[in-house]
Amino acid sequence: MPTLVIDGRSSDVAAEKRLVLAIKSMDIDIGHRCGGKARCTTCRVEFLSGEPEGMTRAEFEKLSERGLLGRYRLSCQLTCSQDMQVVVGMTKASEGWPDTGPPPDERVQPEAVWFLREELEGG
Repeated sequence: MPTLVIDGRSSDVAAEKRLVLAIKSMDIDIGHRCGGKARCTTCRVEFLSGEPEGMTRAEFEKLSERGLLGRYRLSCQLTCSQDMQVVVGMTKASEGWPDTGPPPDERVQPEAVWFLREELEGG
């Protein structure tokens, strides 16, 4: 069972649980304004340790489009497959939203195929 650490708090999470949902289960109101479909980047996190090597094409394209590739990852496109320590980028409180967004599905959307970043950069 992987351990997720945020702001000095840790929690054991179910293996392969979506990271955005694991963060929410720690009572952190992380943004997911698009419902966890890699369209908005409000679920962005910065990894301090345990960053997964693979990323979905949707995550790569959205982070590249927004100039965030290499700085952040999208928690809606990742699963908890190992111990991780992250900094949450946008929350309901930090952004003044009335809510965090539509509930994300239990499964990664739109596609659950992971590639190495180098594969995606190559075309």
